Amino acid sequence: MARYTGSLARGEEKMASVQTAREPLEVAMEFIQRINSGSVDAICELMTSGHIFQDALGKRFMGRETMREGWSAYFKMVADYRVHAEEFFQTKERLAIFGTASGTYAGSGDASREKFWEVPAAWGAVIRDGLVAEWRVYADNQPLRKLMGDAKT
Repeated sequence: MARYTGSLARGEEKMASVQTAREPLEVAMEFIQRINSGSVDAICELMTSGHIFQDALGKRFMGRETMREGWSAYFKMVADYRVHAEEFFQTKERLAIFGTASGTYAGSGDASREKFWEVPAAWGAVIRDGLVAEWRVYADNQPLRKLMGDAKT
């Protein structure tokens, strides 16, 4: 099992250029950079057409176009969503990524600092032919759910 300990700096916005025959770790790091850029099109370019996304509650969404809609909606709710990856473990095309996820809830259009949240998180990724075939999120999103509930009252 390969192990990489490093960090993608907070606020890192640069996206690597698309290359062929890249290692799964490189693809996963680029995917995270694209998520942190907030560019739905850039994220989707790095997905397989049959991409599988599993959220923290275990719900699965399938297909690049389904995820285009999903990421668009999520970035409207949490425009500054960031993945802060700190550790990577790799076995062939599968990766486990550990770090934190953060953002500011802006569901009602108000993204004040009081609505910032950050949680420990992990992600599982499967990389096929230089693209992300699966992306699974493991995080306790209770802080975000609480903010969402507070906004409704």
